[in-house]
Amino acid sequence: MPALILVPVLLAPLSRLFRAVRGVLWFGFAGNLLTGLTAVAAIAGVSRSGKLYAAKGWLMLDMLSAYHVAVMLLITALCSLYSVVYFSREAETGKFDLKSARRYVMLSLGSLSAIVLALISNNLGMMWVGIEATTLLTAFLICLHGTPNALEAMWKYLLMCSVGVALAFAGTLIVAAATNAAHLPQTEVLLWSRLMESAGRLDARLLKVGFLFLAVGFGTKAGLAPMHSWLPDAHSQAPAPVSAVFSGFLLNAALYCILRYVSLLDASLGGGEWAGGILVTFGIVSILIAAVFIVAQRDLKRLLAYSSVEHMGIIALGIGLGGLGAFAALFHVLNHSLCKTLAFFCAGRLDQKYGTHDLRKLTGILKTSPVWGAGLVVGLLALIGLAPFAVFISEFLVLKAAWDKGALWPMTLFIAGLCIVFVGVLRHAIAMAWEDAPHGMERERIRGVELFLVVLPLAALLILGFWMPAPLESALTQAASILGGK
Repeated sequence: MPALILVPVLLAPLSRLFRAVRGVLWFGFAGNLLTGLTAVAAIAGVSRSGKLYAAKGWLMLDMLSAYHVAVMLLITALCSLYSVVYFSREAETGKFDLKSARRYVMLSLGSLSAIVLALISNNLGMMWVGIEATTLLTAFLICLHGTPNALEAMWKYLLMCSVGVALAFAGTLIVAAATNAAHLPQTEVLLWSRLMESAGRLDARLLKVGFLFLAVGFGTKAGLAPMHSWLPDAHSQAPAPVSAVFSGFLLNAALYCILRYVSLLDASLGGGEWAGGILVTFGIVSILIAAVFIVAQRDLKRLLAYSSVEHMGIIALGIGLGGLGAFAALFHVLNHSLCKTLAFFCAGRLDQKYGTHDLRKLTGILKTSPVWGAGLVVGLLALIGLAPFAVFISEFLVLKAAWDKGALWPMTLFIAGLCIVFVGVLRHAIAMAWEDAPHGMERERIRGVELFLVVLPLAALLILGFWMPAPLESALTQAASILGGK
């Protein structure tokens, strides 16, 4: 497990040895693959033993963290491969040089290490450190091109997420104070595994207060409404590979931190109703606010950003409902990550071709760029829950969880939000696909790697819509059981 953190950090400075942009970018992809191979051994150990510890218990890998690590490494590997395609095109036009390539790869590998630290930390303080480190590292990725709008978006991201993470730090200290009655050794007061063992002796009132700080703090970084306002600006100004990582997994990592505390409150209070109610509220508010902005949106990347707010809300809603909802929410983590990553890939390449991500100017995309255009249209249809894609299945399971629990108002508002999003996104997808292309726009030639980056996520979303492999189902069941799901 320590190697999962150290490998990207040790590889990052080596990017300075390369003298060509493509060489640096391919090295970044190799670094992600090497980290992934390191993770395979650790995840295999979890599947055999159920839980692994390292660094005197400060690092822990159970099925909940192993599942998130697996999804993260899949997304970051795809994004690093896409970076080769995307930034090579930028380099051809003089918008991306060797210095920028080295900075991008070093920050990307550093961010990967920080996210892994947050995911595999058994110490809740170290988990907070990992999330704070991702804020500092990814901020510079937003302004990679250094435009005034990108710098503004970076500062907004830094300020809002730093305030949010500061609130999460306060929540972490309050949870530590709740352990006084348990008389734990000072070195163990923040170890999640020890807190779970002593959950019945923790101060429930302090846990509740701490969870409120944590939900707002980490929820800001996760893009939950109404703390989401940094997200559309950051997504619209960041390069497409960075936006893909943000939506594809960075938001999930912040939400994962909340999940750790949900299971702790569940064990301490004898049920997840209290924490679940807060997450259901955040989930519904996020879905409805995102739906309103999606309908009125005219910018493709901002539309995808608000879609991320919606889907983070769906995940929070499922976790809050518990039971089947926890299983559905974790499945939705994978589905949304694949789908949103694909959508940002396509949006980035179409932006390079058309010179804009204004939805009113992105017309005829199926004719001018058949692969990326088709990938975007189908990806948008999958995002709004069209059958038979896997997003439809996970959203349906969340609805079933709400029905089984008798949560009629959340279910009704959830359906209303989905319908608004469906109509809002569908009208944009139809216009982009079938309206005439701009005069003089030539048909684009597609390389094999680009075809792979579109086909693989779409194929995975389609297959998972019909069939869930037994290992994935087992992993989801075990991970959901940690959250009190069934």
